[in-house]
Amino acid sequence: MAPEPVVPEPVVDSAPEAQAPAAAAVQAPAPAAAEAPAPVAAPAAKEKPAAPKPEPRRYGSRTLAGWIRRVVLIAVSAVVAAGILILAARGVTTLPGVPEFLRRYPGAYELPDTAQAGFPWWAQWQHFLNFFLMVLIIRSGYQVRTQQKPPAYWTPARGGKKISITLWLHQSLDILWLANGLIFVVLLFASGHWLRIVPTSWEVFPNAASALLQYLTLDWPVEDGWVNYNSLQQLMYFVVVFIAAPLAVVTGVRMSELWPKNATTLNRVYPVEVARALHFPTMLFFVLFILVHVFLVFATGALRNLNHMFAGTDEVNWVGFWLFAAGLAITAGAWFAARPLVLAPLARLSGKVSSR
Repeated sequence: MAPEPVVPEPVVDSAPEAQAPAAAAVQAPAPAAAEAPAPVAAPAAKEKPAAPKPEPRRYGSRTLAGWIRRVVLIAVSAVVAAGILILAARGVTTLPGVPEFLRRYPGAYELPDTAQAGFPWWAQWQHFLNFFLMVLIIRSGYQVRTQQKPPAYWTPARGGKKISITLWLHQSLDILWLANGLIFVVLLFASGHWLRIVPTSWEVFPNAASALLQYLTLDWPVEDGWVNYNSLQQLMYFVVVFIAAPLAVVTGVRMSELWPKNATTLNRVYPVEVARALHFPTMLFFVLFILVHVFLVFATGALRNLNHMFAGTDEVNWVGFWLFAAGLAITAGAWFAARPLVLAPLARLSGKVSSR
């Protein structure tokens, strides 16, 4: 019997699931490589805004540089103006009749026989006190005019309008200056010393013109202040004592709280605008007078003149100078001490001091 043919058994794939993915892996195209992301630019660092430049410190209405420019401009203008005046005055002295006028009126006239030479002790003290008070009055008055925000305020103890402590100082100094002036005038007439500063002859005017012309030509009149002022000096001292000082008082009182506010007729006759228009120019007159006065004191024999004013002697030595220097030191100390820290305790003696 023939043997049965052997039928081969089909090969069964025991891991069809494993092969399928493998085949698929072979047949499927490889995925493209992922593109690298484009680099992102880093945000630019923010620049810090430049710090604003600090405002330059102001002294009153101007900076230091502004004041320097102003002072230089004034100084140059003054020198130019002085040069023009000197040349013009020397030209005047060459005109017909002028030399004869200068010989006839040398710059001073003789005083009455009752006039005494020299300066009494009270005149020396009055001179210092007047200078001391005037310097502080001018300083405080300028501050009142230009100050934007007062450092403190003062209210009267008995009630009244609140004012700045600077104005309180100015008015307090005014009262002291007025009292000093009244004492001076009383002693002036009681002692007969008034003959030195009150003109007693009409010749004062041509002699004053002669003295002014001599000053302008720099060929100055002969000085003998121990015995007699020249006529220009006499007129100026008369104006200071009997015109400018009273004008400063009446205009200052009109602008102060002492003036009656409800006096309708009086206020109409004497408006406050008139007082304001006159008060500041009067202060400028005093400033100019002090500058010229001090300049002439030093330019016409400093040691002798300072002895006249502060030592009461006609000798030429250093006593008057050192007394003058001491007076300057006291005045400078008061200038820098006139601050709220020092003024407040004094102001509280007559009222209330507050910061607003």
